[in-house]
Amino acid sequence: MADPAVVAAQGVGAPRLEEVADGVHAYIQPDGGWCLNNAGVIRAGGSVVVVDTAATERRALRLKEAVDSLAAGPVRTVVNTHFHGDHTFGNAVFGPAATVVSHAGTRTEMAETGLGLTDLWPEVEWGDVRVVLPDVTYSGAMTLHTGSRRVELLHFGPAHTRSDTVVWLPDERVLFTGDIVMPGCTPFVLMGTVEGSLATLERLRGLGAATVVGGHGPLAGPEAFDATEEYLRWLQRLAADGAKHGLTPLETARECDLGPYAGLLDPERLVGNLHRAWLELDENELACPLDVGGVFREMVEYHGGLPACHA
Repeated sequence: MADPAVVAAQGVGAPRLEEVADGVHAYIQPDGGWCLNNAGVIRAGGSVVVVDTAATERRALRLKEAVDSLAAGPVRTVVNTHFHGDHTFGNAVFGPAATVVSHAGTRTEMAETGLGLTDLWPEVEWGDVRVVLPDVTYSGAMTLHTGSRRVELLHFGPAHTRSDTVVWLPDERVLFTGDIVMPGCTPFVLMGTVEGSLATLERLRGLGAATVVGGHGPLAGPEAFDATEEYLRWLQRLAADGAKHGLTPLETARECDLGPYAGLLDPERLVGNLHRAWLELDENELACPLDVGGVFREMVEYHGGLPACHA
């Protein structure tokens, strides 16, 4: 499925399918860093639900090959958990016969942001990526009946973005969280909310998931909720301390000790997270817009250059 030469040159592993329940697969793209997202494939009878796509045309085509390799049926539904391009740019490869579903807010955000992600990493070979907007939207909750399987789409409020969807299989106790949870990776709430993420994590715990497929990173269990919460609580304390001492988010990030979070992928996200946490110190509206481009430039400055993107 992967070109060994490309994989070796990028220094990342080949994508792989992992069956997490009968007919339910996680599609893992190592190492889970920038734009190397996970997806899901849920089969039942002649139908298949694909949870998220991929960032580039090449990677999206590999995902489609993986779906085809499972002899998945011709009736295909694509669910986008949120609007970011690494989870949506590959919608087009599944063709006009596929039905794309998302939260109503996600569709709006996709239309507003377009292909903006490609501007952040202009050297990436994005290929023929296009914005294919969802055909069906929901608010609150929606149930897909895939053969005899029940697939629940749930929106618990703003978290990673304003309009995240989690995909919950209650009978199999498998949860696809999108980027609300990213095991082994630095959480990212620049376009979402710290407080909203914490509230959402509590509701996710209540589902009783046994297997958690995050938006990036390896498979996990419910302990991933605890790890994400611990980071976000630490982030809140760090923001409050930085503000108390008159520091900016970038200065706070530079002076802090990452401690147990030093080993997480993409640590430069701390700068964006601090900008969001700063706003919430004053009880601003959750997930209100920030200057994403300006904050990303600070993240690049903190990192000492443009972070690697192996998409």
